[in-house]
Amino acid sequence: MPDFTRLLTAVLLTCLSAFAHGEQLRIVTEPWAPYVYLENGQAKGIDYDVTVEVFKRLGVEVEWQFLPWKRCLAMIDQGLADGILDIFYTEQRTHQLFFPSEPLSNVEFALFYATARPHQVSRLEDLRGLTVGTSPGYSYAPAFNDSPLFIREPAPTHEANFGKLQRGRIDLLITDRRVGRYLTKNLGLDEQISELPLLVSRQSQYLAVRRNAGMDLLMQRFDAELRRFKAEPAYAALNARYDKGADYFRNTVEQQERSTP
Repeated sequence: MPDFTRLLTAVLLTCLSAFAHGEQLRIVTEPWAPYVYLENGQAKGIDYDVTVEVFKRLGVEVEWQFLPWKRCLAMIDQGLADGILDIFYTEQRTHQLFFPSEPLSNVEFALFYATARPHQVSRLEDLRGLTVGTSPGYSYAPAFNDSPLFIREPAPTHEANFGKLQRGRIDLLITDRRVGRYLTKNLGLDEQISELPLLVSRQSQYLAVRRNAGMDLLMQRFDAELRRFKAEPAYAALNARYDKGADYFRNTVEQQERSTP
């Protein structure tokens, strides 16, 4: 048994060492600004920059692919990718993926509406009879996902969802607050799209990797280095850079909260 244990340990360390000495880790993700996205062909974003920095410190090279979320999940299922960025933890996913204990970020799913067509929604029951724009492959909260009171209508991209909302093809859309604020600003929809104060759900986002040999050790090292980086001033500066301009949207929501009966 001791010989077997030593052999297994050697195999795992060899697998881990391969990533630390030139072999690339293939990671898939969907553009999800400001967490991860492409700008003029250059990858960037809060979680992307953090992940790149952590793997740089670990000496692990990464090959990135940006795809629709359902395609990202399919590539993980088919073994065509080693890891996936900004995925939510579920018990079911742990059968296939290793998750670190430390999340990259936390998201808050909220509802957005066309300012010219307001909806007073303080609870999910108030969505009765409405159509809410969603994103394929996303899981928001059981109460939202399974409710029979309203229609969930997917769109191919987050930008398409905001376009449908602007044109009145859907009544509201659901997305993360940071994502919604970023898109309304960058799509020039500041005056046309508003945000409801209702918090539908709060979830953590992770980098997760497939359950292959040595990957659990890689995630342990990633987790430890991520915690160290989060304690540094550079991490706070990175978040502040991407959150620039968010105060306007935050103040708008606070005003709505004060005026909501």
